[in-house]
Amino acid sequence: MICCEAWFWAREAQRLSLASQLAKRPLGMNNRVPRHVPQTGSTMTNAPTNFVPAVRKRVAEVVVGQDTVVERMMIALLTGGHLLLIGVPGTAKTLLVNAVAKAVDLKFSRVQFTIDMLPSDILGSEILDQATGQFHTRKGPAFTNLLLADEINRAAPKVQSALLEAMQERKVTIGNTSYPLPVPFLVIATQNPIEQAGTFELPEAQLDRFMLCHRLTYPTPDQEEEVLRRQLKMGLKRTEGGAMPKTAFDMISGEPVCHLGALTAAMETVQQVHVSEVFMKHCVEFVRLTRTHPNIELGCSPRAGLAIVQAARARAFVLERDYVVPEDLFELAEDVVLHRIRLTYEALAEGQKPGTVLEEILKRLG
Repeated sequence: MICCEAWFWAREAQRLSLASQLAKRPLGMNNRVPRHVPQTGSTMTNAPTNFVPAVRKRVAEVVVGQDTVVERMMIALLTGGHLLLIGVPGTAKTLLVNAVAKAVDLKFSRVQFTIDMLPSDILGSEILDQATGQFHTRKGPAFTNLLLADEINRAAPKVQSALLEAMQERKVTIGNTSYPLPVPFLVIATQNPIEQAGTFELPEAQLDRFMLCHRLTYPTPDQEEEVLRRQLKMGLKRTEGGAMPKTAFDMISGEPVCHLGALTAAMETVQQVHVSEVFMKHCVEFVRLTRTHPNIELGCSPRAGLAIVQAARARAFVLERDYVVPEDLFELAEDVVLHRIRLTYEALAEGQKPGTVLEEILKRLG
C-alpha cells in the first residue's frame, strides 16, 4: 500500500530531480523545461508544437466546447490507441470525429453499425469473377486511417468481434490472406448509453482493446446558447436549384490544417516524453489495486497500465510538457479503468457504482 506521505515525497523528488533527469537523457530528446522555469530559447520544432493548437482551433470552428473530448481524441491520435465515446444523442460525437479527421488530412471511413450487418461489410470479402472464374478481394471500409464505428453496440457480437484483429494487430484476414492496414490506424467508436432495445453490450475482450472510454456530458448553458447562435447564422445550402438549411457538418472545412507528416513528427515527440520510474511504479500499483479490491470481480489487465503510461505521455505533450506528472494519472484514470472493471454481484446489489469504487482506489493510492 502506498500512503499519502510516500506519494507526496515521491512527487516532490520527481520535481526536484527534473533538471538532472533532463540532463541525462540521450541527445536528440526534447529538453524543454517547464513553463515556470525561465527559458533561454525554444527547443521544439515548429511542426510538433503547432499540431495540437492548429487542430484544436479548426475543431472549435465547428464544435462548441467539449475541450476534454478533443484532448482525448488528440491522445488517441498521438498514441495510435482506440477510443470509445459514450454519450446521449446530440452531444456532437460523430461531428467531432469528422472535424478531427478532416483537420489532419487522414483517410476517413464511417460505418453506421446496424443489427443486420455482416463482418464482410467492414473488413471486405472475396468476390468470384464469373468471367474468369477467379476470386478478387474487395477491401472494406476498415482499410483507412481513422475508422468511425458509429453506434457500435447496435451490431451483433460477431460483427463487433470482427474488429478484434484489426484493433490489436493492425491487419485484416480475408480468406487465407492477411492484409496490413494503413498507418496510422485507429478506431473511434460511439455508443448511446440510454437505449437498450436492439443493442448488444460490448464484450470485455472488445472493451479492453479501447485505450480510452470517455463519457460525454451536456454543454453548459453558455455553450448551448452559442450553438444556437451559430445555427441561426449558417444559412441555406443550395444545390441543383433546391435548398435546405445547413448543418454543422456543412461547416467542416475540407482544407486540412495539418498533414500526415506533422502528425508523425508529433508522435515522435510524444515518444521522447520522460516517464519516471516512480510514475511507472504507481501505475502498476494502481492497476494491481483494481484486481484485489473486494468489490471488483474483474480487474484491469496489463493493457490498462500500458494505456495509462502512453496516454500520460500524450497528455503531457498536449499540455506542452516533456515529462509526466501524477496529475496525468488521476485525470486519465476514469477513462482508462471504468470500462475495464466489473463489480461483484454483491456490490451491485448494495448499490455500488464503478465510479465510487474507482474514487476509493485513487484515495488509497494517494
